[in-house]
Amino acid sequence: MGRPGRWLAAAGAAALVVLGGASPAAADPPGPTDYRSVVLSVDPPAPGVELDVIGGDSFLQLHLTGDEPVEVLGYGGEPYLRFLPDGTVEENQRSPARVLNQDRYGGVELPPGVDAEAPPEWEEVASSGRYAWHDHRTHWMNQARPPGREPGDRILEAVVPLRVGDRDVDVTVASTWVPAPSAVPAVVGGLVGLAGAVWLCVRRRRLATVAGAALAGGVVALAMGVWATLSVPAETGPSLLLWALPAVGVVAAGGALAARGLQPPVRAGLVAVAAVELVWWAWHRHEAVVRALVPTDAPLPLDRAVVVGVGVLGVGVLVAAGRLVWATWPGRAPAAEAG
Repeated sequence: MGRPGRWLAAAGAAALVVLGGASPAAADPPGPTDYRSVVLSVDPPAPGVELDVIGGDSFLQLHLTGDEPVEVLGYGGEPYLRFLPDGTVEENQRSPARVLNQDRYGGVELPPGVDAEAPPEWEEVASSGRYAWHDHRTHWMNQARPPGREPGDRILEAVVPLRVGDRDVDVTVASTWVPAPSAVPAVVGGLVGLAGAVWLCVRRRRLATVAGAALAGGVVALAMGVWATLSVPAETGPSLLLWALPAVGVVAAGGALAARGLQPPVRAGLVAVAAVELVWWAWHRHEAVVRALVPTDAPLPLDRAVVVGVGVLGVGVLVAAGRLVWATWPGRAPAAEAG
């Protein structure tokens, strides 16, 4: 393998190493959804206990600000979570809810020792008095659409039982099917990305121009990915791919621009790596375009436009970079295209 081939292999290996550690931090992180769950009531009222739903319908969050301990009961009535007045949050490792809540649809088997009747085995999971968890009582538990229902309908209403001090408290949660989002942001984003892709491909651009386009797309995708990551609590396990993919793309494109001492086909290969990361990121987030709710604090029309725009631009960059790899291979490269 020649020197350019070795550089290309090294760049690809580096991307795989980075992404090898970029698997989701939790078994089932919050993702786009068509259902919105809300807390309807807390009966009797429990001052100092704040509840909210995170990610449309993905996670229920409790924040204890009062001076009474709170227990969240699992599906068998067993102690599942315990919130203490000093901010400590503990999880019962023997609660079936702990295992079942690792998957949105509860598709896991209970290991030995996990039993609702077993004495609690507490383990600290937070120290801020705030914690979010999957709770199957708060969302639709089927990948198929609710039968006999349509967008706008309430699809479930259920109770999550708490024990506040020595009182039993019922938290009523309802979930509603949200209508599909407008396609306008995705179309606008796609047109912007297409314009950039066509501009890169209609004639052979200089390497620096193509790398600059990849860098710009990577920076925008990275910003949106970090925004989405910071929009949800860390314990919900937002996918590291939200920011790791565009981060690799930014490094690869930036390296192609900065490392002018490398052979032109190697620099073009780095741009191709950046393009693959952009397309991969857009595919990873494609449900954000079609689902009604997305777990991010970013404006949803902007988020959808960026996902489509970056994906389309990434395809254009990949085509342009491939042409440059071919055109600048030793013995073929016009000097003007290596800039």
